[in-house]
Amino acid sequence: MGLILWRFCVNYNTFVILLDSRYTIYKMKIFLAQQNYHIGNFEANTAKIISAIEEAKKQKGDLIVFSELSVCGYPPRDFLEFNDFIEQGLASIDKIKQTADTIGVLVGCPSRNLKPEGKDLFNSAYLLYEKEVKGIVNKSLLPNYDIFDEYRYFEPAYEWNVLNFKGKKLAVTICEDIWNLGDDPLYRICPMDELIKQQPDIMINLSASPFDYIHEDGRKSIVKRNVLKYNLPMVYCNTIGSQTEIIFDGGSLAMNTNGDLIAEMPYFTESMASVTWNDDGTFSEPVVRPAATVLISEPNAEKYEPNKNIEKIHHAIILGIRDYFSKMSFTKAIVASSGGIDSAVVLALACEALGAKNVNALLLPSQFSTGHSVADAELLSKNLGNHFDTIPIKGIFDEFEKSLQPVFKGLPFNVAEENLQSRIRGALVMAMSNKFGSILLNTSNKSELATGYGTLYGDMAGGLGVIGDLYKMQVYALANYINRNKEIIPNNIIDKAPSAELRPDQKDSDSLPEYNILDPILYQYIERRHGPKEIINMGHDPALVSRILKLVNTNEYKRNQFCPIIRVSPKAFGIGRRVPIVGKYLS
Repeated sequence: MGLILWRFCVNYNTFVILLDSRYTIYKMKIFLAQQNYHIGNFEANTAKIISAIEEAKKQKGDLIVFSELSVCGYPPRDFLEFNDFIEQGLASIDKIKQTADTIGVLVGCPSRNLKPEGKDLFNSAYLLYEKEVKGIVNKSLLPNYDIFDEYRYFEPAYEWNVLNFKGKKLAVTICEDIWNLGDDPLYRICPMDELIKQQPDIMINLSASPFDYIHEDGRKSIVKRNVLKYNLPMVYCNTIGSQTEIIFDGGSLAMNTNGDLIAEMPYFTESMASVTWNDDGTFSEPVVRPAATVLISEPNAEKYEPNKNIEKIHHAIILGIRDYFSKMSFTKAIVASSGGIDSAVVLALACEALGAKNVNALLLPSQFSTGHSVADAELLSKNLGNHFDTIPIKGIFDEFEKSLQPVFKGLPFNVAEENLQSRIRGALVMAMSNKFGSILLNTSNKSELATGYGTLYGDMAGGLGVIGDLYKMQVYALANYINRNKEIIPNNIIDKAPSAELRPDQKDSDSLPEYNILDPILYQYIERRHGPKEIINMGHDPALVSRILKLVNTNEYKRNQFCPIIRVSPKAFGIGRRVPIVGKYLS
């Protein structure tokens, strides 16, 4: 057989066996660090990254992978236009590489484009090892749709090279780079088609892929399609955390060449995990989910399903509230509690996210408020354990009417008086917010925002829209999920007909179609971007479709003045939907 030579490395997880100088077995322990970053907080982000590196070194790791733009946080947007911001990022890289002595580190940070052509920056992944920058990979496919606007800041990569690490070739890509497998006409290049020519051994993707309630399966399907096409394993590291509107849910993973999941990390929480990658392309760990259970194509979501992934929506909103407060150094919230379903769900979510002691409810009954609404709101706060105050608004409303009487001159009660009540409530709850330093959580839902069924400077006031990306029927589904173990939201709130209670016996259905009819039409128009003819062809009444779509378009001016909304759907109001206010389409 000839001479058999065993050579052990200092890191006992990495070893090489040479048999007759030909046979090599190699194992590499790869860590995935799924972390929650704070945009622009270089000191905290760097400390978090270094802490994970030190832990991976204790566990004899060979390589640790972080997510896209982990050093500065994603998406940094116009901070990228500040030279000091870029310099702080590069200084952080210098600091991190000092800990990358016996372990390789793949970390995301902007880098400068040294060529005079193109934009000044790249979205980059740095390979750090032996206290040096061993290589830099630049992102090729820069998304410029929905919430993304990377082409505003970055130059796409113009060359593609594998990174050499411990005798292996790493095909490193960044987020969107794996979403084109050469079959998308939007993109002229496919980064992996270029990298595969260099015979890489493994694919590694640094990602900042946002949450929506259908996106998780889409991500796995993309990873699966890549591993099957290129016959290479992949490790995929995604970030978690909320950046104002955008939620990142994690779910980092490792997948073998068969499309089996070898590791799937938790959703909506920081975590670190490792996989052991073998020389033959396999992983030492057992399969946690066989390939047959992983979709090969992205889910379509053609129909509106109010209960779809409601548990994940719940987790996403909790994370959205919690991160918004912690990253802005806010501690207390206030909610205008009406005894209706929307405010009940927001109050329950706020108490879960922030702790009941940090949430105050303000009850603002008018002469049109029913006794059961007040009782329901009180019972809700007793169930949750949060403090509540009650300020009746009838006397204030009467004074406003008296002041307006000379100019209104006996005109009939209409929307002016209805909105006046809402604005009185808005003024009072904002006064409480200012006096006690509490952030007002808005309670408007997506059905209301879509149709303009809300009052500017009244019930549309707030610092954060908690359920503004949930249609009304989804709000009910979320209420039932909150009550899954016990009655937290009183059943009467869930069962009664929704009403703004701004006039005697008012119901939402006086102004809008029933929500089980309204919501599916809104979904087809907003999420699916179908025009009126397409929606009518689905069996919806033409006059109703015309009326609803006109409401959506003519109320864009209201939504343009609305607070940030926690995004949980594929198409939310806010930064990912840019519709002209004065557009004529369908109006």
